[in-house]
Amino acid sequence: MNNAVATVGSVVMRIMATFVYQAMAVIGGASIIGGIPVYKAALLSGVTATATVIQKLAAAYADDGKITMEELNSAFSLNSAPSSKEQ
Repeated sequence: MNNAVATVGSVVMRIMATFVYQAMAVIGGASIIGGIPVYKAALLSGVTATATVIQKLAAAYADDGKITMEELNSAFSLNSAPSSKEQ
């Protein structure tokens, strides 16, 4: 049970980190482009990145009813290399 709680806590923290690093990456671009409030561009970017991670986790769960650590780590990976299951 403690392992499951630790895993859920880790996933939540990683999702929050995904939101933050993606939002920070777009702040500079939004200020250069102009016409888009920086907070809106950062919010949109963070939500999009978070939704992508959650989509990958949902797809991994829908595949076989469980999420392995490999699938979990793959969902948070910055590159889009397919997992060994997809090859």
